[in-house]
Amino acid sequence: MATATIPLSGLISQKERSASRRVAIETMGCKVNFFESEVIGESLRGNQWQVVDHQAGADMTIINTCTVTAEADRQARQLVRRAIRRNPGAWVVVTGCYAQMDPQACARIPGVDLVLGNDRKLELHRLLPLLEAGKLARVMVGDLHEQVTLPEQLITGLEGHTRAFVQIQQGCDQSCTYCIIHRARGPQRSLAPSLIRHQMERLLLNGYREIVLCGVDVGAYGADLNIGHTHTHSLVTLLEGLLGVEGDFRIRISSIDPAHISTELMSLMAKDQRLCPHLHLSLQSGNTLILKRMKRRYSAEEVYRRIGQLREAVPGLVLGADLMVGFPTETKAAFDDTLEMAQALEICYPHIFSYSNRPDTPAASIPKQVPKLERKRRAACLREATGLVRKAHLQSQIGHRRRILVEGGGHPPPGYRRGRAADYTSVYVPQRAAAPGEWLWVDYEALYQDGLIARPRA
Repeated sequence: MATATIPLSGLISQKERSASRRVAIETMGCKVNFFESEVIGESLRGNQWQVVDHQAGADMTIINTCTVTAEADRQARQLVRRAIRRNPGAWVVVTGCYAQMDPQACARIPGVDLVLGNDRKLELHRLLPLLEAGKLARVMVGDLHEQVTLPEQLITGLEGHTRAFVQIQQGCDQSCTYCIIHRARGPQRSLAPSLIRHQMERLLLNGYREIVLCGVDVGAYGADLNIGHTHTHSLVTLLEGLLGVEGDFRIRISSIDPAHISTELMSLMAKDQRLCPHLHLSLQSGNTLILKRMKRRYSAEEVYRRIGQLREAVPGLVLGADLMVGFPTETKAAFDDTLEMAQALEICYPHIFSYSNRPDTPAASIPKQVPKLERKRRAACLREATGLVRKAHLQSQIGHRRRILVEGGGHPPPGYRRGRAADYTSVYVPQRAAAPGEWLWVDYEALYQDGLIARPRA
């Protein structure tokens, strides 16, 4: 495999090997990154490394980076420098999407020992002997179209998480005009259905009750498995297989392109209540012309139609969405279409972000760029509108009885802990009511910040 090197890198300098062999893993970005960090951690545990908190004085720090926006790049560099200051004598490995896209910038940071691309990140445990011997090229970033490492081993759980992420695919075959993730992650590759099922079964056996299926383009699952085969693989056939597992659990789809919301998926969500009545849409815009310029796979009219059908099939459906403001040429009228769609579709849990000019993307060369201040104004306007949508939804739930999965985390009032309903509502219950990882029936009583206060069912 080709490995990118740069003049300033050469071979890494050999550092003193510590007998304690403690590693800290810091993760940015998406659920796929968090799943992969757990794979890395478990593979290192199998090689006599102890995974510790980043404040515990690690002998090696791994930073799994993100590059979805220019701000993510800045935060990645900041995180690397902070790790070096915290443990100046430790090995520092930078991997993930930012390392894949700009290895030179990562390698220029004094104190970085290894820059590892997404193609090799899951092989770190095999590279460690060379790393420790000082015989490894400082920058190892290959061509993702030639090879990429998919998870081979099963993880036992996710440290600090009550809900478990399970990666089902890698990469993306789309080339949206604003995005570089298809270059950072490579082409679409699906994991074998049997491996995904075994992974889910192991997590359920270890006490997890919610499985979150994640990937770069989840709805595209199976397309590559169908090449040269008669059996048709898809997200729906995968879900059907997973729902064949016995047990009291639920499955959540992490994010999905509206183009992949098929009638078959709607029917399955309507039929089996173990599929959470919650979807996070990779929506971006509510204006058809902007969607076309983004090179998205749907029009605004198609989104309204599909979501309308989905709401008919799945009562109580709650939606989140990725919403971008300020894409080049976005007029006030085009933004108003996005604002109107967010309200009409009742987007309760949005991820709102301003357009970020990414290098070597078609959108970067569009002359009519929206000024930064206007992008910020539109983002604030959209956040305010969707905040009202969320508040109205939460108020409509007061008095209802639901089963939640107790989690912990969040910002609960004193004496409370957080849980999560199937529709993604944050629910705060007395700490004594249940432990993290347990089911609990509750009655919703009042609003609290981003969720609801609830009373355990008598």
